[in-house]
Amino acid sequence: MEFRVLGQNLKVSSIGLGCMGMTGVYGEKADHTAMVKLIREAFDLGITFFDTAEIYGPFVNENLVGEAVKPFRDQAVLATKFGFDIDMETGERRGGTNSRPEHIRKVVEASLKRLRTDYIDLLYQNRVDPNVPIEDVAGAVKDLIAEGKVKYFGLSEAGIETIKKAHAIQPVTALQSEYSLFWREAEHEILPLCEKLGIGFVPFSPLGAGFLTGQIDENTKFDPSDFRNLVPRFSPEARRVNMALVDIVKNYAKQKKATAAQIALAWLLAKKPWIVPIPGTTKLSRLQENIGAVDVDLSVSDMVAIDKAISAIPIQGDRLPESYLKMTGL
Repeated sequence: MEFRVLGQNLKVSSIGLGCMGMTGVYGEKADHTAMVKLIREAFDLGITFFDTAEIYGPFVNENLVGEAVKPFRDQAVLATKFGFDIDMETGERRGGTNSRPEHIRKVVEASLKRLRTDYIDLLYQNRVDPNVPIEDVAGAVKDLIAEGKVKYFGLSEAGIETIKKAHAIQPVTALQSEYSLFWREAEHEILPLCEKLGIGFVPFSPLGAGFLTGQIDENTKFDPSDFRNLVPRFSPEARRVNMALVDIVKNYAKQKKATAAQIALAWLLAKKPWIVPIPGTTKLSRLQENIGAVDVDLSVSDMVAIDKAISAIPIQGDRLPESYLKMTGL
């Protein structure tokens, strides 16, 4: 496995592991013991960067990741998140955001216990809180960094003004936002700003929530609990139109003797040396497939041709439900 650097000096594997789907979201949660084993297999295969959040579950995903990485904690980079309004005792989701400094501190203390560690490598604000100045949020994380409970500060789905204000108080090491062949909005303003400020970029849904793997079409039936049932981009009608994008990816996969998923990940890796995608999976075969993307070489001419081809495809459907979109890009 190759390594990359987020921000100034956070060294991580070139591909990380998004653990959210192991405890639900894309259908029923997977077997706990099997997922502990998978995370440990990921580490044995070279992955050192593991992504979780208190909201995943809530709480159960952090417990899973904490148990899994305990044998190699000092060699792992753990990323988790705060920012949603969750009852700290019951785990009840109250709705909306909560990034009040006193709440951030409580979340971090609870996350440390669940993750079975005394420090968090990368702490993200999961979504920008319109009711709390970002300067106060960055200041709270700065205090936690000074205390040694957090090493690096990150933001998720934040807009350029929020990023600038936060970075002025406490340097932002990484921005985690959606970016893939299926959603390229970050290229307009976000990526140039990250490059200017020296901020790493961690794309979530790098495989378009599975769509770019080529394993989903208009006839695919999702589990009733699958989040994609709520996403406009995953309606059968939208999928029918958007398959044109997948066809392009599949064609390049044939040329490179790779899979569609590997092309999608290799495309991200080729974009910038400070981009680190975090595809998620619950299967060892998919994990191995994703890791194989680091060996797929996309030349400059390949990248130009791919970008030109996909730019001609009008993608149908919003990437998130309307209620979620309201919490992005502030």
